Formats: sequence, C-alpha cells, structure tokens
Amino acid sequence: MEQRVDYYNVAPEALKIMMEMEKYTKTTGIDRKLRELLKIRASQINGCAYCINMHTADARKMGETEQRLYCISAWKECEFYTEAEKVALELTEHVTLIPTKRVPDVLYNRVRRHYTEKEYVDLVILINQINSWNMISISMGNIATLAK
Repeated sequence: MEQRVDYYNVAPEALKIMMEMEKYTKTTGIDRKLRELLKIRASQINGCAYCINMHTADARKMGETEQRLYCISAWKECEFYTEAEKVALELTEHVTLIPTKRVPDVLYNRVRRHYTEKEYVDLVILINQINSWNMISISMGNIATLAK
C-alpha cells in the first residue's frame, strides 16, 4: 500500500486542528512515557503499523525499556507495569473498543483511584486523539518504514 492522499496539504486546516490537540495532550500531567504506551496499545488494537512504529521509536527515545514495549499487548500478565499504568492501559482498551466494551463504573472508579478528574479527562482525550490518528493513518494508506 502507498499513501493515498497528501492529507497535510489537501486539508491543512483540519490537520492544524489535529496538531493543536496533539500539543494539548503534551501539556497534561500524564507521564510522557505512559502517553506513548497508551498510544502504542490503541494502535495495536486498531492495527495501525505506522503509529505503532512511530510511538515505539518515540518511547525508546524517552528511555522506555524493550521489555515493557514488547509486553504492552499482554500488560495484564506483567509485574513491571504499575497499577496506575495498568488501569490506564485498561481504559485505553475500553475507550478504543467502546462499541463493545464501554467504560463501566467499576473501571471509572479504579481509574479515579490513581488519577484526578482532570487527569481522567486528559486520558480520555489522549486515547481519542490516538484513535483519530490511527483512523486517519489507516484510511490514508500510511505505512511503517524502516528507520534511517
């Protein structure tokens, strides 16, 4: 597959809005490594190789370990993610799969034990942002390429 549309040039105003939202997500109190883990997990669920490739590279640059990157899809069975990270990963799965999983009260309450109301909103916005990027990337035919 090759990129179908140069969407940055075809719809610059729309992409400007997406980039503004991206800037916002970086100003939140959510740990930057955790932000990358959540982006990777949502991208795995959505099957977006382009975003998985980008965010694993970004996480490595931030000092994230290979072990934690390799095991994100099986985070429930790992001892090396904190409880706060695990509940954020679970929220990511539920929001990404909202038509079938929803966000039940029990999950919301677990998230709130680790995150403030503002952080909960920021997590949901971050998750929605990466899901939007995944949909754009897949629809536009972006592909993962080898790092140079």
